[in-house]
Amino acid sequence: MAAFYESSSYSSSASDTEYSREHLEDLSYGNLATIPECILQRSASLYSLQLDNNDIISLPSTIGLFKKLIVLDISANNMTFISDEICQLTKLRTLIAKNNKLRCDSFPKDFGTLSSLEVVNVSGNQIETFPPQFTELDKLQVLHCGGNLLAELPSTIRLLTRLQVLYLGGNRLVEIPAEVGYLSELTSLVLCDNRLQSLPPTLMNLRNLRSLSLHNNKLSTLPTEIVALNLVELSLRNNPLVNRFVQDLVYNPPALLELSGRVIKIEKVRYTSEDLPVSLIRYLDSAQRCVNPQCKGVYFSSRVEQIKFVDFCGKYRLPLLQYLCSPSCSTISPTVCVSSDSELDEEEAGARERMRRVLLG
Repeated sequence: MAAFYESSSYSSSASDTEYSREHLEDLSYGNLATIPECILQRSASLYSLQLDNNDIISLPSTIGLFKKLIVLDISANNMTFISDEICQLTKLRTLIAKNNKLRCDSFPKDFGTLSSLEVVNVSGNQIETFPPQFTELDKLQVLHCGGNLLAELPSTIRLLTRLQVLYLGGNRLVEIPAEVGYLSELTSLVLCDNRLQSLPPTLMNLRNLRSLSLHNNKLSTLPTEIVALNLVELSLRNNPLVNRFVQDLVYNPPALLELSGRVIKIEKVRYTSEDLPVSLIRYLDSAQRCVNPQCKGVYFSSRVEQIKFVDFCGKYRLPLLQYLCSPSCSTISPTVCVSSDSELDEEEAGARERMRRVLLG
C-alpha cells in the first residue's frame, strides 16, 4: 500500500470501474508550461492526469474542467501556486504535488472542501506552517509532508481521525503535540530527520501503529509508555540514546503543598467536596504512583527522572524514562538493565516479544 501512495500511478479499488487508457493521460516530462488545449477538450472523460516533471509554475484555472478526475500528479514543476479551481474536483482522491515550491499560502482557502481526498503528498516543498485546510480533509488516510520547513504541528491534527500513514521526516520539528496520540488508525509514523528531544506519552494510544521511524533526531530517552505499542519496526539510529545512555537524576525537592498531598494519599485520609476547595481536590486527584512496586509513595510535580534499560529481542537495550517519588525510594540502581521476562511486568514482556526490528545502526 505504501508503495502506491508514493507513486504517481493510479490503481483502481474494487468499487471502481476499470478504466481504459482513454481515461488516463500521462503528460510527464513534456516541457509543458500549461495544460495543452487538446487535453482540455478531453477533460470531461479523464480520471487520471499526470503532469509531473514539467515547467508548470502554477496550476491553471482550467484544472476545474476535469470534473471526473480521481488522481492528479503535479510533482516536480517548480509550482508556487494552486488555483482555487482545484476545489471543483469533488471526486479527487489522490493529489501528488511533491518536489515543488509550495508554501502554506499556496493552497486555496477552500482546499478542505475536497471531501473525497484520501491521499495527499506534498513532500519536498517549502511549507513552513502546517496548512490548516489539511485538517478539514476528514477522509484523508495518507499524508506525506516530508522534506519541508515545518517547525511545529497544530493541535488540530487530531481531527484527521482516519489517517493511517503520517510522513513528517526531514522537517524542523522540535516536539510532537500530544494530540498525535488521538490518531488511532495510524499504522506508520515517520518522524526521522527532525530535531526531536522527546516524545509525548500519548503515543501509547496508537494501538495500530506498526512502524515508527525516529532516526536522526536528538532523543536521549524514550517514554516508558512506548513498550505498550505493538511495533514491528522501530528506527532509532543516530540519536544520543544510541551513542550514550543518559543516567542523570533530575529532582526538585517537594513543596509543602506536595508533602501534605503525599501524606493524604499515602495514609488514605478521607475527604469530600465539603472538606476541601475544588482546586485542592483536583490537585489530590492528579497524584501519580511511584513506579517502584516496593514503594507505596506518590508524587505530584516533584519527581525523580530515572532511566530504565529494557532489553528488546535480547540484543538492543533501550533507555526508557520513568518516574520515582524520591531518590531514596528505589531499591534498584537507576541504570538496571532489564533482560529477563521475570524482571519485566507482563505488559513490557509482551511488547518485547512483539518487537521484530529495532534499527540502531
